[in-house]
Amino acid sequence: MEAVESRVLIADDEPHNLELLQLFLEDQYQVDTVNNGEGAWEKVSADPELYDVVLLDRMMPKMNGMEVLKKMKDDSRLCRVPVVLQTALNSSEDVSAGIKAGAYYYLGKPYERSVLHTVIAAAVNDYKQQRQLLKDLEQTQNTLGMLDSGEFSFSTLDEAHKLALLLANGCMSGPSIISGLSELFVNAVEHGNLGISYSDKSELLETGTWRQEVERRLELPEYCDRRVRVSYRRNSASITFLICDEGNGFDWQGFLEIDPARGSHNHGRGIALAKIISFSKIEYLGRGNQVRATVALSEQ
Repeated sequence: MEAVESRVLIADDEPHNLELLQLFLEDQYQVDTVNNGEGAWEKVSADPELYDVVLLDRMMPKMNGMEVLKKMKDDSRLCRVPVVLQTALNSSEDVSAGIKAGAYYYLGKPYERSVLHTVIAAAVNDYKQQRQLLKDLEQTQNTLGMLDSGEFSFSTLDEAHKLALLLANGCMSGPSIISGLSELFVNAVEHGNLGISYSDKSELLETGTWRQEVERRLELPEYCDRRVRVSYRRNSASITFLICDEGNGFDWQGFLEIDPARGSHNHGRGIALAKIISFSKIEYLGRGNQVRATVALSEQ
C-alpha cells in the first residue's frame, strides 16, 4: 500500500465522478478535488511540489484537461509531474493525442477500480523514483565529462539506477537523460536478462509484486550470472550508449512509438518516451538484445 503522504489531485466537472474517484483513492492517498480545469491549474501552479500525480478529466469547463496538460508540460516546475487523463473519448485518435501531448496514462471511462489503483500507483512510484534520481544527480559532481569512453556492467535494479545517475552526469542535459537511461537499463534487466514478458509485467504490477519477482529471478541459477554491459563513447558531436543484455531479445518495433492501444496499460511507454525526451536517436540491433542510444551534444 502506498504511503499516505502521496498526494493526488483529481479534476472532474461531474460531482458523481469526483466522489467515486475520491472514494476509490482516499484509503491510500491524500486526495484533493476540483471541478474544472482552471481550478486544477491554480492548485498545481501554486505549489509545484505538492502533487505526485494529477488525474484530469479531458472535457471540463474553464480550461479542459488537454489545456491543463499543455500548461503543465510548458512549465519547467511541473513538466515532470505525471498526468493521467480520464475520459469517455476512447477513439484511437483521442488516445493518441493525449499520450503524445505528454499524458503519463490514459484511462477510458468506465474503468475498473483495480486498473485505476494500478495506474495511479505506477505513476506515483515512477515520479518519486525520478525525483530521487534528480536529487542525487544535483548532488554529484559533473566529472564524467572528462571521460571519452568506458565499459560498465551491472545485474540488479539498484545498480541500473546508480549507473544511470553516473552516466547522466556526463551530459549537460543530465535530468532528461537519466530517466531514459534508467528505462533502457531496467528493460535490459527485467525483459532481457530475467525474461519477464510484457504480459508478465502487467500482472506483476497489478498485484504489486513486480520488484519481488525481479529479486527472486536474480537468485535463480539460470539468471544469477547474467550481466548487462554498457559501452560509453563520447566525441565532439555526440555521446553514444550501447546497452547489451544476455536475453533472447524481443519484438521492439512496436515500442519505439507511442501506441494508443496501450494508452491505458500500466506500462509500455518507456522506450518511446525515452526516444522523445532523452535521446536524439534510439536503435535496436540484431534480435533486440542490444540498443544504441545517442545524445547529440549540439542539441544540449
